[in-house]
Amino acid sequence: MKLLKKITAVVLAVITVATCFAACSKSTAKVKVIDINLSDEVYALGVNKDDAELLTQANEFIKEIMDNGTFDKICNNYFGDGEPVAVTSAVEDSSKDQLVVATNAEFEPFEYKKGDSFYGIDMEVVKAFADSLGKELVIKDMKFDAVVLSVQQGKADIAAAGLTVTEDRAAQVNFTDSYYSASQKIVVRGDDTTFDECQTKEDVDAILKGLDSSVKIGGQNGTTGQYYVEGSENFGFEKLPATFVGYDNGSLAMQDLINGNVQYVIIDAAPAAAISTAINEVA
Repeated sequence: MKLLKKITAVVLAVITVATCFAACSKSTAKVKVIDINLSDEVYALGVNKDDAELLTQANEFIKEIMDNGTFDKICNNYFGDGEPVAVTSAVEDSSKDQLVVATNAEFEPFEYKKGDSFYGIDMEVVKAFADSLGKELVIKDMKFDAVVLSVQQGKADIAAAGLTVTEDRAAQVNFTDSYYSASQKIVVRGDDTTFDECQTKEDVDAILKGLDSSVKIGGQNGTTGQYYVEGSENFGFEKLPATFVGYDNGSLAMQDLINGNVQYVIIDAAPAAAISTAINEVA
């Protein structure tokens, strides 16, 4: 009988510790991503409309890396047990044979910087593409809403910035074949239970459509997240009653979420996961 009581006491103690640990872990999370896709998108590279040859070469390259496993290996560097590879940019020089790429290095895990080096899925892809062409790689880092325009104006050969294919952008550049399927997700503060019972996109939308203009939703300027809030015929998004607050990158939006200046953030799923993990690791 005493032994049974001791065992019971130990079990109860273990359960108590486990419960406390789970509760404490949950409470220390500053932000959480609601795991429901709000959109279905594809990413592609943007190529200057006057360069049909480069478009053909890019499509052949994308097919090759998809078929031979190179793209999966690159993704594994960011989603698996691989190690991200640093990519350096040459100095732009019109006398040299170079591939000039426009990007916005604020979109981890697709493009971001550490020191003078670039990292990310897109950066490793364009580096491999430049190598396949025997060209030096030049990376121009700029605001996201300038990336496509830069290629359209001939200031860069290719846009590589986690670009969602849209009709509006397709009027400015030629898109390659897609290489990645993406979606938007909503991020909330760690203690926010608003969407905890949601099972579908329709459940999330029902809540979002019940908000008013006093509710602020953050996101990166010029991205699908902005269109999701403000509405877009191109995407088929109906305007939400909430107010959109734009930022140069998703990290700034998430920080303002923590600070209480916006109630929610809507950004692409992969950056949402990367940024929230980084934030919660130092919580």
